[in-house]
Amino acid sequence: MELGLSGRTALIGGASKGIGKGIARALAREGVNVALLARGQEALEEAAREIRAESPVSVVTLSADITQADSVAAAACTLAAQPGFSTLNILINNAGAPVTRNDRQIFWDDDEWRALTEVKTLGALRLIREFLPMMARDGTGRVINITGSSGVAVWRPAVMHGLNNAALIHTTGYLAQDLWSEQITVNAIVPGLVGTEFREEWADGLAAQQGKSRAEFLADFCRERGIFMERWAEVEEIADLALFIASDRARYINGAKLNIDGGFSVNAR
Repeated sequence: MELGLSGRTALIGGASKGIGKGIARALAREGVNVALLARGQEALEEAAREIRAESPVSVVTLSADITQADSVAAAACTLAAQPGFSTLNILINNAGAPVTRNDRQIFWDDDEWRALTEVKTLGALRLIREFLPMMARDGTGRVINITGSSGVAVWRPAVMHGLNNAALIHTTGYLAQDLWSEQITVNAIVPGLVGTEFREEWADGLAAQQGKSRAEFLADFCRERGIFMERWAEVEEIADLALFIASDRARYINGAKLNIDGGFSVNAR
């Protein structure tokens, strides 16, 4: 399918690894010039090298802390000064912290709660606020929020991750209505379990503890969680959906919350 994305520009938050890097690579393959934003400059440069090796597009890296308004504002100024990036067609909100602890989050202290909210919810809003002046107003403007199925169902023990995903899912509708007068669409992608680098390590560790192969562990885990396809999503599958939403083929899709979770949301338990 011809998506017509060649020559457009995109900013991807949380782009140094995982879903963010996967989306950036997919966009670049379609001829989109990409700006990669994350905190760690070394990881950003490695991602940029991978993309440049695959695709003859412009790649810019922006090291910024999205929990800090001044840092995001400075990144926007830096990008606006880059040749070919004064106008953005696509903004991908992807930054977020993985679940790395299994203790009950209701007993976390306030600073730990705030830390997750500053990244996922407020970080996304900061990116939109600061980069919105650069967004195209010709009908090609796309804001795509990468959220998660913990925002629509219970993924124990991640109450704060669920809270922040739910907030961003809900905010997507408000922003879709608010920005449509400027011909910018806003949609949410709601992944379930995804085979990122972090999840690969997680699965291999638990599989080894249980004396199983990764495939055996994942099939059992997915059955337990109601993912009836019995596997996780590949990063490329999330990226493919983002590509479609970013394209003119999806110009009438606005305010949507699109599940890509192998059947988890069907609730076949």
